[in-house]
Amino acid sequence: MKIAAPLRELGAVVIDPLREAILAQDEDAWLANSHRQDSYDVHRATESIVLVFCDNAWPDLSVRKESGWDALAATAVPVMHELIGRAYPPGGTIIRAMAAKLKAGGRITPHFDAHVTFRASHRIHVPITTNPRVRFMIDGRPYRFDIGQAYEINNQLTHSVMNSGKEDRVTFIFDYLPPQAVANAAARA
Repeated sequence: MKIAAPLRELGAVVIDPLREAILAQDEDAWLANSHRQDSYDVHRATESIVLVFCDNAWPDLSVRKESGWDALAATAVPVMHELIGRAYPPGGTIIRAMAAKLKAGGRITPHFDAHVTFRASHRIHVPITTNPRVRFMIDGRPYRFDIGQAYEINNQLTHSVMNSGKEDRVTFIFDYLPPQAVANAAARA
């Protein structure tokens, strides 16, 4: 969603249970759903554990639980609901949620999220692991994401990530579609 700044800091969030659950997943869990990597060239150097995903049929979205739901929902849902309750209007829908891993040495090339669902939803990042050699760029400026904090990115600006470190970078990402966005889309249809 286009927000007033490239990055909005949402503040501290307790991630310990979610972090432990994500880091306890085996390699098979990270490879179980390769839709993002297969569909979007910019995500080829990533792996994901997807909890929920939508079909992009706007405005009548179909959100479905994916293979990561059973493993991570118990710890992810409270984090998402806390952040939504703190920063966004109630009554919307989480249309995507996943743990995303950028492998050591990996890169997500510059892009912006073009589909209407990305323009209408808030994209929230919750860092799980990072290292000093991760560079997250938004609109040509570097940003540092700290563990224990949450951020909304302006995904309508060009953004990229480079992990030059020796450790993987893991982030929990979810997209929150506020109730007004769906109402506006339905009114235009």
